[in-house]
Amino acid sequence: MFPEGGIEAGDSLVMQFVQMTSDLTPENAVATFHLQSEVISVLAEIGVIVLLFEIGLESNLKELMEVGTQALLVAIVGVVAPFAGGTVGLMLIFDVPAIPAIFAGAALTATSIGITSRVLSEMGQLNSKEGQIILGAAVIDDVLGVIVLAVAASLAKTGEVDVNNVIYLIISATGFLVGSVLLGKVFNKSFVKIVETLKTRGGVIVPAFTFAFAMAYLASAIHLEAILGAFAAGLVLDETDTRKELQRLVEPVSDMLVPIFFITVGAKTNLSVLNPISPENREGLIIAAFLILVAIIGKVLAGFTIFNQPDLDKLAIGVGMIPRGEVGLVFVAVGSTSGVLTSSLEAGIVVMVIATTFIAPALLRIVFNFNDENADILQEVPSVVETTS
Repeated sequence: MFPEGGIEAGDSLVMQFVQMTSDLTPENAVATFHLQSEVISVLAEIGVIVLLFEIGLESNLKELMEVGTQALLVAIVGVVAPFAGGTVGLMLIFDVPAIPAIFAGAALTATSIGITSRVLSEMGQLNSKEGQIILGAAVIDDVLGVIVLAVAASLAKTGEVDVNNVIYLIISATGFLVGSVLLGKVFNKSFVKIVETLKTRGGVIVPAFTFAFAMAYLASAIHLEAILGAFAAGLVLDETDTRKELQRLVEPVSDMLVPIFFITVGAKTNLSVLNPISPENREGLIIAAFLILVAIIGKVLAGFTIFNQPDLDKLAIGVGMIPRGEVGLVFVAVGSTSGVLTSSLEAGIVVMVIATTFIAPALLRIVFNFNDENADILQEVPSVVETTS
């Protein structure tokens, strides 16, 4: 699908079909192949901006403030533990250079709000104390993760770890998000007035996407990632009175463009480097296993940092933070575009994202069901004692 992956026009089934059903010459087929690859890449970039904008809209800051310090502590440990473990482990055990190791460690920090919330909702645990802490921590994880991503991506561009540059990036990324949230309080009424004045078809969605792309450009202009600007735009508009309507209108656009982004990530990832038959691929498999282990342990440890809450299921909270989902693939895409990731490391991160996404829901169900069964047994014991006495 993409020339940069070593694929040629003759290898594409789509191009073969086009040649068979039209008068396209081999030379024109090659030109068309390159052109359509660029178009798909552009659509993928738009898709990831829409994705981060949608994630920002889902990050309800008011609910986040209500969850309190417990969720904040879980989120911080859930970011620091896998990031430090992944980065240091890759550098010391696998001799991975600093920049790729930092990027891979950054990919371990995120938590998918969408996957976690859906599983909790299906289990009826969304409004439980554990569920609220998981969701609150996941939101904070996304905010911290996007900051880490912005820093890692900028380091990838410079190619070296400059302490002053790192400090600047952290401060600028944090300031950008905080400033955006503060802007939201002022911008709310103005945005609604703009929507009412324009009276365009689709209403709120046109000015919303205009604002999202403007914020993406602004972030890029100050040497941060464009997706940070899109995420910030979502946080800003999350505070408006039109949030629910905007979320409803964004969904079909997201459903159309975001899958293109996911497909391009998969198409550009060379999973053949994980083929166990080839001896030279064994290191990639070991790296993938290591990343999965760190990804799981780092988040589970975060759940056990909760204090003064003996009734809470700390294991369930940790397990609920495991899935990386769509957010993890954003890290892969940015790392792939920057060229900082090797084929084996990139494939290892993709496998980690897939594994945690599929493992977490199953583990979460097991943990909650196990606790429910124990609670039922404890309730039956007093009744049996009373009957026998």
